[in-house]
Amino acid sequence: MAQFADNLKKLPGISHVAAIKLLDATGELLATIENKAGSQGSLAVYNHLAQTYGAITPEAARKGLEMFAEHADDARANPGKHPHVDRLLELLAERRTLRTKHVFAL
Repeated sequence: MAQFADNLKKLPGISHVAAIKLLDATGELLATIENKAGSQGSLAVYNHLAQTYGAITPEAARKGLEMFAEHADDARANPGKHPHVDRLLELLAERRTLRTKHVFAL
């Protein structure tokens, strides 16, 4: 199984993305993933999922968990340690979809 670092190398660049906002079905902001140290890997994964699936659907969440690789396993064993991975696990379990809104860097 590929490791997270290897998977990141295959994803599109995110230098043009300042953040991705995650919205529920009513448009309420649930979370923001910013382009900053510590969350750039998550931003790259969510950016790819949004581009590929048009939203963070249960199918997208399943693919995202594959991309997070060893971090997905760690998140399952340690709930709360990886909030962006926890969110994908929750979406998959609840069969929910989140809309995304990109905030582009100037």
